[in-house]
Amino acid sequence: MHKLATMLCVISVSLAAQWANRPTPGIPRTPDGKPDLSAAAPRTADGKPDLSGVWAVRNGNSFFHITGDLKPEEIRSWAAAIYQQREDDFRRDTDGIACLPPGPKAGFAVGAAPMKILQLPNLVAVLYEYHTIFRQIFTDGRGLPKDPNPTWMGYSIGHWEGDTLAVTSAGYNDRTTLDLAGHPHTEALRVTERYRRRDVGHLDLQVTFDDPKAYTRPWTIPVEFDLIPDGELIEYICEDRDKPHLVGKMSGEEFRVPAEVLAQYTGTYEGPAFPVATVSLEGSRLMIALGETGKIPLIARSDTSFTMEGTGVDFVRDAKGAVAAMIQHWTEGDRNLVRRK
Repeated sequence: MHKLATMLCVISVSLAAQWANRPTPGIPRTPDGKPDLSAAAPRTADGKPDLSGVWAVRNGNSFFHITGDLKPEEIRSWAAAIYQQREDDFRRDTDGIACLPPGPKAGFAVGAAPMKILQLPNLVAVLYEYHTIFRQIFTDGRGLPKDPNPTWMGYSIGHWEGDTLAVTSAGYNDRTTLDLAGHPHTEALRVTERYRRRDVGHLDLQVTFDDPKAYTRPWTIPVEFDLIPDGELIEYICEDRDKPHLVGKMSGEEFRVPAEVLAQYTGTYEGPAFPVATVSLEGSRLMIALGETGKIPLIARSDTSFTMEGTGVDFVRDAKGAVAAMIQHWTEGDRNLVRRK
């Protein structure tokens, strides 16, 4: 019961709670003082759409895998082999587990962690809550470096095409992954992003990945962001939290949980700013879907503890013994979700 009470206390804290009663200037308001998220997108003095704000990706864990449009033969054999090894080892050697910078996936594939855009003349700065890092997009007409020293976050330049900010990034090192699932990339990776602020409360993004040394063709994914009005980023420091929960490839038999116990865990689990987790029982296997992702198997470690491709998942019972909550042990911290049905 103590665990559940602590969890309910934690999930009641919001971003805005860090700075109470500090509405963000410039956001249009309805007569009752609430942000008007459907109002026209704001513009800067030069007439360009202003992308500034604190943004959270919608259904962040929908991007656990970003290669869904690729056929198996469009992933080069060495890249497919590395991905398969990482899947077998539950991502133990990926940047997120090692507390390293996320590279090209920083803005959309790190779950619920928001970002803050600051649009200035000749520069767009992006601050990421994940790892408390930043990125600079130069809009002063310069080109990309011809022979860059590879970096974690790459080098980015941008220009306006009507109301769309088109960004090209290159110069990444090859020590990060394209997604949390562990798909690799090389230093030849080039990423193109197209940002368009639909209105006050919504930001649309198209991301194209082009890495001919790892994949046979480019592909594009759509990303939607929601404004977090009157919110701010908070500090995040990675402390290798997931490693005790990562067990690597199965050796020996999986812990056997009776089917009647597994059935008690099925249902929908919700938490603020986290994708809804839906747990189902297929045969003798629990499956979990985060937001709109596909189903991921839950591997049993005990009657109440499981792993989800390396991420620990614990089910919590209340004082009466009923399953009441779920705790997901992600690198960026525990995610506490309450069972709704």
